[in-house]
Amino acid sequence: GGTFLPNPTWTPLFQHHLVTVHPLGGCCMAADAQHGVVNHKGQVFSGKAGEVYEGLYVSDGSILSRSLAVNPFLTISALAERNVALAAKDRGWAIDYKLPSQPPAPKPAPTMGLQFTETMRGFFTTAVKAGDTTADYQKAWEQGKAADSKFHFTLTVISDDLDLLLENPAHPAKMVGTVTAPALSPQPLTVTEGQFNLFIIDPDEVNTRRMEYRMKLTSEAGKTFFFHGYKVVRSDEAGLDSWTDTTTLYVTVHGGTDADAPVFGKGRLHIKPIDFAKQMTTMQVTNAPNLRRRLEGMARFGQYFGGSLWNTYGGLGRRETVFDPSAPPRQKRPLRADDPEIHFFKTSDNVELRLTRFKGGDKGPVMLSHGLGVSSLIFTIDTINTNLVEYLFAHGYDVWCLDFRASIELPDAAKAQSTGEDVATKDYPAAVAKIREVTGADSIQAVVHCWGSTTFFMAMLSGLQGVRSFVASQIATHIKAPVMTKLKTGLHVPAFLQKIGVPSLNAYVDKNHDWQNKLFDATLKVYPTELDELCDSPVCRRIAFMYAPLYEHKQLNDATHRAMHEMFGIANMRSFEHIGRLVNTGHLVSFDGKDIYLPNIERLNLPICFIHGKENACFQPESTKITYELLREKFGPAQYNRHVIPNYGHIDCIFGKNAHLDVYPHILESLERTPA
Repeated sequence: GGTFLPNPTWTPLFQHHLVTVHPLGGCCMAADAQHGVVNHKGQVFSGKAGEVYEGLYVSDGSILSRSLAVNPFLTISALAERNVALAAKDRGWAIDYKLPSQPPAPKPAPTMGLQFTETMRGFFTTAVKAGDTTADYQKAWEQGKAADSKFHFTLTVISDDLDLLLENPAHPAKMVGTVTAPALSPQPLTVTEGQFNLFIIDPDEVNTRRMEYRMKLTSEAGKTFFFHGYKVVRSDEAGLDSWTDTTTLYVTVHGGTDADAPVFGKGRLHIKPIDFAKQMTTMQVTNAPNLRRRLEGMARFGQYFGGSLWNTYGGLGRRETVFDPSAPPRQKRPLRADDPEIHFFKTSDNVELRLTRFKGGDKGPVMLSHGLGVSSLIFTIDTINTNLVEYLFAHGYDVWCLDFRASIELPDAAKAQSTGEDVATKDYPAAVAKIREVTGADSIQAVVHCWGSTTFFMAMLSGLQGVRSFVASQIATHIKAPVMTKLKTGLHVPAFLQKIGVPSLNAYVDKNHDWQNKLFDATLKVYPTELDELCDSPVCRRIAFMYAPLYEHKQLNDATHRAMHEMFGIANMRSFEHIGRLVNTGHLVSFDGKDIYLPNIERLNLPICFIHGKENACFQPESTKITYELLREKFGPAQYNRHVIPNYGHIDCIFGKNAHLDVYPHILESLERTPA
């Protein structure tokens, strides 16, 4: 054996730092085979004398007889080059050292990545295996807590591509870490094949995002489990106490390598929103070429990460859900109707309007008329399973969607100021005449909504011909408004705004709107709204200010809520001023306040159906009740019917997610009573 000699530099003076030296030797150079393996040229000896094998060379570090300590590679390389030069000289070869060398291909710039660490804690049980409702996970949590079966993890979320993490709708990342769960293993389990999705949008819920966790767990004994968990991050209906909420991870563990394995147990873990902020301190941006890029990457992720939470939990200060004009168009589903016909026509004052025809059969024809600040899109919106056009088309109706002069789809809508008389005495006569001209029908039916209904009653009371029956949605000849609407009209808000140079109000917003609109939106954040209808969307807030809360959010699906900017837009102040005069008077009057309509009540001696949402916060249900009872008293009950729709507001009677079940059948029933 040898004698151990400690490295002289391995001392307390140098803090016992290790010093390593590459071991060399094994085929040492020597004068002959008796003392080594190769000669000074690297040629291998073939015997005990100096003879060598022809063409057999050794040129690596093994030919050195001892360790060289610092930088042995330079010496090894020098000897190798010398051996090659001598081999070439022995054979009379000339090496052209002037040949150009090919520069190495540039390496692609590494993508910036990101990682952060998260810890969650809760309880788990093997006694609950079935079900995926919150009640099932609550039961699992309770049983786990009663048995003190704790479950917690510490995971590091890793993304090698920050752009992919932020811009891909799945927001994918990897996970590594450990899970401590005595119900699975007495020792911590190792996480492998972890897949993480951060704040993906839940298509089935409004203002809701999900976080998905999928990973394989391996115990020290080699047993494998598959972990699947998800969080549902949503705001409270009121939104004011949402920072006290907890974010909950619903956990299912399978006894195998994937989600197809039998369920081993369930549990529930928790993290409070404030803990998300703590996670930010663990955030690291990787592969950044410099400090500036690293800070930019952190800012991008922080804006998304914090912004998503703020969007969900921020109450009055949450991030806006606004339309992005640079985003690609929304992919729309095809309507269950034949291709439409477009018919342009002009009114007596030379305003060009539009009718869109969906010929589902020979019933009707039926004209659909929208409200103020919207368009006929409210009848054809594709975000619900069945819209009104599809419903009537399927029942054999020849459907005509009118865009009158207040439609946001018409080019001059932003500039034109119009009153109810303009629509009643110019638009409707021209529209009805056009439909009768094209179809050859003696008369039409109509479904009219809001301002479209108000002005249609004005038209009928002004002597409009060619209408045999109609359905009036939300308003008729009399108006009962809530306190806030009365307050706005009592203060003459529309007239005041017009006098200070605000010709219109616009429900459409985008992230590039000017400072005046941004100030307007900031003001609307504190506009009084019922607690159960608070919403983070500036479109919703503008709608509430312009009219009132027009829908019950629970009657909308998420796709419709996100498409509000498509359906709502500009509305002119002159129309608002006329509406204000109607509200203050309590019944139909002209723009200048003259009682020119109700004296002609006999012109409403025809079948009329009234539809009203019970929760309508714009025009109270009593509004249509007054008209309904007045007409029944004057002309008898046979021609009139009225339906108050429970749990519906105003325009959700038109595009609510279940309107085809709760509202449309009443419309159809009324139309069927008066066939051509």
